[in-house]
Amino acid sequence: MPLDASWAESWIRLSAQAVAEHREELTALDTAIGDGDHGTNLDRGLRAAVTALQDAGELPTPGAVLKRAATVLISTVGGAAGPLIGTAFLRASREADAPVLDASGTARMVVAACEGVLARGHAEVGDKTMVDAWTAAARAAQEAVTRVGQSADAPAVVLEAAAGAAAAGAAATEPMRARRGRASFLGERSRGHRDPGAESTSLILAAAARSARQACEVRG
Repeated sequence: MPLDASWAESWIRLSAQAVAEHREELTALDTAIGDGDHGTNLDRGLRAAVTALQDAGELPTPGAVLKRAATVLISTVGGAAGPLIGTAFLRASREADAPVLDASGTARMVVAACEGVLARGHAEVGDKTMVDAWTAAARAAQEAVTRVGQSADAPAVVLEAAAGAAAAGAAATEPMRARRGRASFLGERSRGHRDPGAESTSLILAAAARSARQACEVRG
């Protein structure tokens, strides 16, 4: 089932719920290797995005929803997370500026989000950042498109593949030595801690997949 604006609104809402539920966990991860405010800041930003979407009323495309959320995230989330995640949603919105997204469009959206994070943060795979989760997700989304064909739940399958890869990418940051950001100042002591941005990316993409699966079940 193609994904429309209501799916995108649900994605943001479920992302806000997931981050709120894991706020203390994200904060603990960031306290270990960063400023200790990732969970609090992202929770505040996503709550604000949900409110902004409620105030906006019905929007015509998934891209319009994501652009609105991106603007709020960039302006309200402190530290590096706001610009990075906001840019991910902003780039994604450009690939989602159609009434509905099929599997290919869904994969392009995930890839665009990843490219936005890469461009904004200048990090690489292995630097122990959210790039490790986004890059894994983008690759998995592209690979899933070649397998799903034209099945009714193809967009959901693509997002589920992306979410699973993002979770694995986040877990893979634990043994890494940080090479970017505040965590890099810890050197070897940064090993053994999962990157908070990679973990929140995993939560956000899991919310996208869950929203898509729910949309398929309701409509089909």
